[in-house]
Amino acid sequence: MSDLAILAFSGSLPQILRAAHPDAHVVVFQGAAHDMAAPLLEHRFEKLGALFDDLRERGVRRMVMAGGIARPPLDPTQLDPFMLSLAPRIMAAMQGGDDALLRLVIDVFEDQGFTVIGAHELLPDLVAKAGLLAGPEPSDADMKDAARGFDILDALSPLDVGQGAVVAAGLCLGIETIQGTDFLLDCVARTPAHLRRANGVQVKAAKRGQDLRVDMPAIGPATIAAAARAGLGGIVIEAGRVMVLDRAATVQAAEDAGIFLMARDA
Repeated sequence: MSDLAILAFSGSLPQILRAAHPDAHVVVFQGAAHDMAAPLLEHRFEKLGALFDDLRERGVRRMVMAGGIARPPLDPTQLDPFMLSLAPRIMAAMQGGDDALLRLVIDVFEDQGFTVIGAHELLPDLVAKAGLLAGPEPSDADMKDAARGFDILDALSPLDVGQGAVVAAGLCLGIETIQGTDFLLDCVARTPAHLRRANGVQVKAAKRGQDLRVDMPAIGPATIAAAARAGLGGIVIEAGRVMVLDRAATVQAAEDAGIFLMARDA
């Protein structure tokens, strides 16, 4: 049996990993959203000690976390002794952004002897290289909007806010926060016409200093569809630090919608 475990959350990435590594153990947390079919190893976040014991018994040495990671519900009355020992660190991390909590999770797994790896390390072809991936060549104005979007995300990185923004004619129409990409693009779609002087460009990039093993940004066909509904001219992602899921379908969706998809160095 595999020495790999997939800690699965929502979205298609855990399914892609499972298809590529069918012998891997799939772990989900009770109460945390996921899109995986059985067989699964289901554990409570409050009882990580039991999870670690289970994984060791199954010969697991490597762990990959994948999907739209949501904070699982935490019932303090259910904490096992191991989690009780971590309680002060967990409470402190939960007061911060997602990066703080994810860094703690990585530290805990590594302290227990597991090697935490990124999905992109298992499937390197998921990561986009610089260049035009689909659609028409973006205009100079589009690239100026993309550059401003990257500048905005770079400025926000120390605040651990988000991984995406939309800019049109130099104006920021929205920033991705905890609600996610779909919420951002829905808000852009509902922006009154008099506030938009151009179609606009969505940018997606990793936060500076972000641990890409557990929270590398990703786009897929659904992102393309939402960008098209929002009337955007295209999407520019950070080369080497953003995954393109279901690449063939994503590229085809962009071509069908007539919007560009480009990867560029930030």
